[in-house]
Amino acid sequence: MPDFPAVLFWAAPIFTLLIAAEWYLVSRKKISGTYIVKDAITSSTMGVGQLISDILMGGISIGILMWIWQFRFFDWGFSITTVLICLVLQDFVYWYKHMAAHKVRWFWSAHNVHHSSEEYNLSTALRQPWNNHITGYVFLSSPLILLGFHPFLVAFIGAINLVYQFWVHTQSIKKMPLWFEFIFNTPSHHRVHHAKNPRYLDSNFAGILIIWDRIFKTFAEEDASEPVDYGVVTPIASYNPAVVAFKEMYNIFRDCFQPNIKFRQRLAYIFAAPGYSHDGSRKSSKDLKTEFMKSKQFESKASN
Repeated sequence: MPDFPAVLFWAAPIFTLLIAAEWYLVSRKKISGTYIVKDAITSSTMGVGQLISDILMGGISIGILMWIWQFRFFDWGFSITTVLICLVLQDFVYWYKHMAAHKVRWFWSAHNVHHSSEEYNLSTALRQPWNNHITGYVFLSSPLILLGFHPFLVAFIGAINLVYQFWVHTQSIKKMPLWFEFIFNTPSHHRVHHAKNPRYLDSNFAGILIIWDRIFKTFAEEDASEPVDYGVVTPIASYNPAVVAFKEMYNIFRDCFQPNIKFRQRLAYIFAAPGYSHDGSRKSSKDLKTEFMKSKQFESKASN
């Protein structure tokens, strides 16, 4: 088995230099974008915390994936062809994992961290959860292991996918060439993904290839007539890394253990979509988006 490099470890200093460069250029109004120092520090702290959580708990996750590896149907080895096939398949797996992180509140309790900033710059890419190993999110890659791709290879390709996504967290790049925009995830596509505007919610889950969103009808184009409003529907409203990391998980347990609700309602507070409530007092992203589309249709009919 080849010795895979620690991609994120080696990328970290490059990320730091690029963030510093973007901050400098934004502050000098050489490029478009915004930076709030407290927010950038929080995002960077979340990134460091994720690395620490990977060191502390990653071995357990890899151990479980290695156990799953025993039950593989095939063994693809480590050839260049295998790496390329794994790159494409892992990107598809990332797409459905990412969608699950928006559709299942238990996974959202970790992923919401990445969306919690109301800024959008390269430092936002570092704003990562500390509890992915706790939620079991990493095990959604198990199908790749069962298909015969070694867990270390899947982890290596996953790191490459994350490194690619670093550059799409910027407002300074408006559009790439049309052919590139059609195939790949870009800053424009990912800005839409980070929006809390109803029209943009639950769109563009791509890692590297935007074609998955185009194929499965989760793609949304950035509309110049509606600038992106960044963040989550219910703001965290804190720069405290511990609050950012665990507030949604705390909210889940608070909702689950409220009195006078049924067992299935308690389960729904964990596994239903974010925004679920047993009494209908909240709205999910799907509800908000549906209401928006109906209002636009009404406006269109009224104007005619």
